[in-house]
Amino acid sequence: MEDIGLLIIRIVAGLFYAAHGSQKAFGWFGGAGPKGTGEFFESVGIRPGSAMALLAGLGEFIGGLLFTFGLFIPLAALLIIIPMIVAIITVHGKNGWFVDRGGIEYNLVLIAIAIGITFTGPGVWSLDEAYGIQIFG
Repeated sequence: MEDIGLLIIRIVAGLFYAAHGSQKAFGWFGGAGPKGTGEFFESVGIRPGSAMALLAGLGEFIGGLLFTFGLFIPLAALLIIIPMIVAIITVHGKNGWFVDRGGIEYNLVLIAIAIGITFTGPGVWSLDEAYGIQIFG
């Protein structure tokens, strides 16, 4: 049953995170794409905006997919955690805790999920398990 739980967590968190990145990188799911996201990035001091938006979006998209499939979990976790820390520092930290006020709630939940799965492992229904990839343990 634990492996089913890990699979559900990985699929839901990973796919939502990949979609989040695709908004920046490709403009999918109503996102602004590199140009629009880049303009926002520039407004919060992240330069060059469009290039950083594309890099961030691609990293989030790839990290989300790796996380979903349970492949190279520590790398996937870093691709989730680092942008979330940047988002907390540059945008959400000043808005308090809760997402309804633009706070850090969503960011911290994703960070906790990424760290938790990294330390527990992705479970038997993962590509890491299928290919015998064991980073920790």
